[in-house]
Amino acid sequence: MSKITKYINNQVVYDEQKAYQYLTVIQKFLKDKVKEAKADGVVVGISSGIDSSLVYAIAKSVFPNSTTGVVMPVISMTDTDLSHIKELETSFNDQFLRVDLTETFNAITNSLQVKNHLAIANIKPRLRMTTLYAIAQERNSLVLGTDNADEVFIGYFTKFGDGGADLLPICNLTKGEVKFLASLLNVPNSILNKKPSAGLWEGQTDEDELGFSYSDLDFYLNHIDQREVLDQKLSQDTIAKIEHKHKITQHKRDAIYKPDIVK
Repeated sequence: MSKITKYINNQVVYDEQKAYQYLTVIQKFLKDKVKEAKADGVVVGISSGIDSSLVYAIAKSVFPNSTTGVVMPVISMTDTDLSHIKELETSFNDQFLRVDLTETFNAITNSLQVKNHLAIANIKPRLRMTTLYAIAQERNSLVLGTDNADEVFIGYFTKFGDGGADLLPICNLTKGEVKFLASLLNVPNSILNKKPSAGLWEGQTDEDELGFSYSDLDFYLNHIDQREVLDQKLSQDTIAKIEHKHKITQHKRDAIYKPDIVK
């Protein structure tokens, strides 16, 4: 973890100095990895959410002339999301690429005739991953993932979708830390204060789908080795849900499983 978060009388406090210190760690990480890959820049998928906005803001601070933000609507984006994206462009004096994947999505779903709503929803981030890698290869760039520590721990990402990336710059930041760091980097307030959503279907919000809040998950991650503290603060139901999601999504965090070599 980044150690930006402290709890005083069960109230969360973020350390601004440590936040800036960790920002330099991420910036150096990006600079070093792009140099090692002999790449020219980075590509970020922009969703109008806080995670992608923070990743973009950090990337822009490291690669001001070679950070490509890509907006990839499928079916439609709400007027609110489009407005937030425009605000982000204005804040950083940039203009994102726009690739409408609606026609491609419809063609695939019509061909597959899949009925499972989650299987259909997961096609969207997988199409976006394919798009980002095509653009990245064209521009000799690396793809930046936007998964934070909460999402990584409970596997709240699509395998080979938004989980498909070259680098994960904010994977050690909790959701609360993401919001705090974004507030220091000129991310618009409208994005800072919106409800987190993976945008998998209309009206979807992360916390409704998960069955617990990000603040509870943040607390869990910051006290993961202090069971007594967890038991005092969080309900047993919340703890069980978090640990269940972590357990059943281990395959998402592991490398692809392979059989043993016969000696």
